[in-house]
Amino acid sequence: MKTIISNINKSFENRVRLGVMSLLIVNDWVDFNEFKEALNVTNGNLASHITALEKEKYVQIRKAFIGKKPHTSFQATVEGKQAFQEHLNALEALIKGSL
Repeated sequence: MKTIISNINKSFENRVRLGVMSLLIVNDWVDFNEFKEALNVTNGNLASHITALEKEKYVQIRKAFIGKKPHTSFQATVEGKQAFQEHLNALEALIKGSL
């Protein structure tokens, strides 16, 4: 039986993951420190949430060196963008009371 919350994606229920995907939808690439500042989270907290999204294949990671410093940035995958849009659509339907 389908419920009113059936289409809500559990991967985006956490505020940090919701914030990560929101930033990735409007930006092509976002680096680790930009996420930390925008979301006001610790390194470990952010890393664990990004790892969870990576396991779902919603984000891809690019690692490089700028000078001698490591630089890690992230981009939403096509699957991630689609899943996030479906999640937003489900939330909108929930708010409007229609499915």
